[in-house]
Amino acid sequence: MIKKGDTLVNVRTGQKMTFLKTWSETNGTQLKIKCVSPVTPEREKLHYHPYQENRFTLTQGQLLFTIDGKERLAVAGDIISIPKNARHSFYNSGLTEAHYIQEFFPALKIDSLFETFFVLAQKGKLTKNGTPNIFRTALILLHFENEIRLASPNWKVLKMFLRAVAPIARLLGYKSHYE
Repeated sequence: MIKKGDTLVNVRTGQKMTFLKTWSETNGTQLKIKCVSPVTPEREKLHYHPYQENRFTLTQGQLLFTIDGKERLAVAGDIISIPKNARHSFYNSGLTEAHYIQEFFPALKIDSLFETFFVLAQKGKLTKNGTPNIFRTALILLHFENEIRLASPNWKVLKMFLRAVAPIARLLGYKSHYE
């Protein structure tokens, strides 16, 4: 379980997260993370948080956001607030590291999702595009459905598929989260 002061590093992307406030310390109301994103060609998938606002406060460098189909460049001093259900992605589009504070309201289990992906990256269990195999993906997306959903395909259709794959994944010994 993530605690205040813990730092995770994604060995695949170089992203670093230091947890400043966790769900357990805020009674689930907030997650606050100090983040560093290096310049990288890696791009996260377009996604949304169905029950969470996601806020970024840039302190150094720049990030390019796509929010509901519109691009927005954020530089040091900018605050970007992404409302729940807004489809978005972001990456460091600059020439130097981007430093920022990332917050989620409410926290839900999003810290455990980050921990899961960073551990999978460390163990070499992600594909070249940064995703787990279909069996791990099914269990992870179902377990964290309140925290994150892919923008495409349609969640209801994807969820039916994931529910069909999940029993096979469990039989093969896959888990929904990793610590």
